[in-house]
Amino acid sequence: MIKIRKVNTRKELQAFIQFYYDLYRGNQFAVPYLYSDEMATLRRDKNPSFECCEAEYFLAYKDNEIVGRVAAIINRRANERWNCHQVRFGWFDFIDDPEVPKALLKAVEDWGVAKGMTEIAGPLGFIDTDREGLLIEGFDELSTMYVNYNYPYYQKHIEQLGFNKDNDYLEYKVKVPEKVPEKFSKVTQMVAKRYGLRVHKFTRDELIKQGLGHEVFRLLNATYKDLYGFSELSDSQVNRLVNDYIKIADLNLVTAIMDGDKMVGFGITFPSFSRALQKTRDGRFLPFGWWHLLKILKWHKTPIVDLLLIGVLPEYRPKGANALIFDDLIRQFQAYGFEWAITGPQMETNEGVLSQWQYLESYPCRRHRCYRKILKQKE
Repeated sequence: MIKIRKVNTRKELQAFIQFYYDLYRGNQFAVPYLYSDEMATLRRDKNPSFECCEAEYFLAYKDNEIVGRVAAIINRRANERWNCHQVRFGWFDFIDDPEVPKALLKAVEDWGVAKGMTEIAGPLGFIDTDREGLLIEGFDELSTMYVNYNYPYYQKHIEQLGFNKDNDYLEYKVKVPEKVPEKFSKVTQMVAKRYGLRVHKFTRDELIKQGLGHEVFRLLNATYKDLYGFSELSDSQVNRLVNDYIKIADLNLVTAIMDGDKMVGFGITFPSFSRALQKTRDGRFLPFGWWHLLKILKWHKTPIVDLLLIGVLPEYRPKGANALIFDDLIRQFQAYGFEWAITGPQMETNEGVLSQWQYLESYPCRRHRCYRKILKQKE
């Protein structure tokens, strides 16, 4: 018999986080998430998303052992933006037993209905920069710290519970070319001449003290506003993202596109931490995890680079601003000796974004799916 218990204490939250590491220990494709990041995201006193979100976490027990977990989340800002009453589920992991996901999702559904929600969707996080989607293709590809990895049986069990596809994301593996494609070079020259757009490489002072780091994420709000499930980032959420990403980024791997003094596009990339994280003790810095991560952050000891966030204002996409970003970043990747780039999740319906990979040797390496179901209301 499956028993569901709400997470109420710090010790229970630690067990909630630890379950993922235990479930995927030894899996050559799964990547342990940074333990400190998981704790900071799930704690109400650490995550600024709780300004617009509320959440509960549930653990499933069988014979007094933890066999599954799930987070139930309501993002009020997203619900207002998309005119819905939706409860999200995320951090969704379980053993291969259909009764476990059934009990976990029922806990989310019951909590959502009690809060007045009429539909359930996921896997989703608090905000768009959290991990989204259930992995349904690409199980034999090395994952990244930015996306969900799960066993193939997850899909079967969730679909048996009446959940239907709501949105699919694709991630591409892109070969770093020995030479920048002529298409990008020609467009870059044309854009600079015709529209006066230019590449800008940030200094740390500009990003941190002069506020351009915050401007990057305000631009993200504008470029991502129509994407599936997106909710606008608040100032406190932007502050956290600047601290998490901008302060430690290698600025050679960060590119901005400027129209005069106006930022109109950006690209943020990081060397892949996947193999380094696999060498840590469950995503922890101690005792020696810090050394493996430092080698990546400081000396780029990896053949892979992650295309973390890329955005261009809609009115500048037809002008070729994307080509300027790739023209610059490819040159940086070549200088560092990266062999492959892994894109972040891109909606399968976003033909404009997906079409840009045709100019490079690439293939879709993973597919993630978000599911949705209408909730039955209590009479």
